[in-house]
Amino acid sequence: MNCCAGCFGDRFLRDEIGRSPETGQCSYCDSKSVRVLPPPQLADLFGLLIGAYQAHPDGKLLVQLFREDWGMFERPEMDDSRASALLVEILGDREIVQKTFSPATAERLNEWEKLRDELMYHNRFFPETNIDLDRLEELLTFLEPNSVEVPDLWYRARIQTSETPFAVADMGAPPKKNVSHGRANPAGIPYLYLGSTQGTAVAEIRPHTGEVVCVADFRTPQTMKLVDLRNPQKMVSPFDFDEADIGKMRSDLPFLARLGEELTRPVVPQAAAIDYTPSQYLCEFIKKCKYDGVIYRSSVSDGINLALFNPSLAESGAIAQYRVTRVSVEASPIR
Repeated sequence: MNCCAGCFGDRFLRDEIGRSPETGQCSYCDSKSVRVLPPPQLADLFGLLIGAYQAHPDGKLLVQLFREDWGMFERPEMDDSRASALLVEILGDREIVQKTFSPATAERLNEWEKLRDELMYHNRFFPETNIDLDRLEELLTFLEPNSVEVPDLWYRARIQTSETPFAVADMGAPPKKNVSHGRANPAGIPYLYLGSTQGTAVAEIRPHTGEVVCVADFRTPQTMKLVDLRNPQKMVSPFDFDEADIGKMRSDLPFLARLGEELTRPVVPQAAAIDYTPSQYLCEFIKKCKYDGVIYRSSVSDGINLALFNPSLAESGAIAQYRVTRVSVEASPIR
């Protein structure tokens, strides 16, 4: 029996298994012609990971915890049955896979929720709620994507307001005096918002059917220092840490995921000045830590977005015109 990196979806194990000299078919996710190794070779790594949890009668199975906490076993092929069978082979222990566990350390979400409430409704510039900013700065280093993971071609759209398309010079960030509250920027501080595809860029400006939009492409340098808040569980591997730090990082991951949600959360225009305050605070801190921008999920498309703190880093290129032919809206009942 052999496993491959695709079984886990973990950055560290991708590199670890990628060094295996053996190539073949995975016994668990059925991937073919991939690097594989016998599961027991991962026993020490997973033994350390299990040390971050404690047996608890009201807890969850290890397969569930590893999915929720670290983003493992997310491929459709790795259902509970296959993931459990793989863990049995790794650990050599069928009983432990059937036991329930809970995290050995508590999450830190309450700190952010208190700060978020204070920033929005009480003290905007001098909040009294404290979060560990030194720890947050340290955590950001784990969310730096590799240059190969970041597109160098992005797009920005604007709704055309006359018969004439916008000039290239008008497709960048707006002038300071015209900058309103944004998801990442406070009023008066221009950031450049870019989408990973033309469709994402158009969707982000919420056009109406029949409107004409201009879409400009922008190239960004691969030397940019970015924070990727799309999916912290996929960015951080528990196997990069010793047993004590695994538990600490596990308690921080829901906090980081919550920060990513701040940038993706849909906001109605009339509430933007208040509701954008927490994400603006977060981005200002990231900028203070000498990053060039933030990558986050789009709430209106399948693409991703980049908020660039220094718009001059992006070089504009060609402009194309599009007519919006259909706008799709979905609604869910409020319970």
